[in-house]
Amino acid sequence: MLGSFLAVLGVLLLIGGGALTAHTYSNYRQELPNYAYGKVMWRDEPVDKVFPATLGGSGGYNGGLYDRKQAVWNRVGISPETDCDKGLTRATLKAAKANGCKAVLRATYVDSTGNMVATVALVVLPEGGPKEKVVTAYEDKRETEGAVAPYAVPGTLAAKWKDRNGAYVTAAYGENLPYVLGASIGSADGYVAGVLPGEWGEYGGNDTDLESWHANAEDLVGLFRAHIDRMQMGDPR
Repeated sequence: MLGSFLAVLGVLLLIGGGALTAHTYSNYRQELPNYAYGKVMWRDEPVDKVFPATLGGSGGYNGGLYDRKQAVWNRVGISPETDCDKGLTRATLKAAKANGCKAVLRATYVDSTGNMVATVALVVLPEGGPKEKVVTAYEDKRETEGAVAPYAVPGTLAAKWKDRNGAYVTAAYGENLPYVLGASIGSADGYVAGVLPGEWGEYGGNDTDLESWHANAEDLVGLFRAHIDRMQMGDPR
């Protein structure tokens, strides 16, 4: 009887040990979000991962953010320059520098119709809240603020990209993402918004034209902000 008991006990210990090993391996394989990584990912991640090849769908999870079939914006180039003076303009640049701007990463995208071009920026700031001050500076001058400097990409539809018809700037989500995100947007054919001729420009027509460009820039920044949030969570696809 003692022999049988010891045999059964041995089997139970083997099963328990196997279960513990499996549990340990399972935990080892888990990918847990590292929120603190958000503070350094701008320099630790490859730049073509910071700026995905396509953006589209919707900003939420399972919204086709990286689905090429739903792509609204296609990346055509990444700027090699990261100086704050090169990436921002006017009031946005002044506020960023006053609040310790470290770098500005930029990439240029063309929309799926080939009609719109945009430069997206990730502005790196110190921790502790200055990103909201930069956003406020942009909002105070929104009607005339170009914000993000266009990055023209030779040999693409964005080769002559310089006239900004709209812009949008916002802060990244969360205290562990010390970034301001922005975009300037324009027309691939050089069209300048807000100068409609005759009666088309009267009674608010020019304002309506400009607002539509601002709205497109806001949509693009919304997609980019969702991407940055997912990078921090370790889930960019």
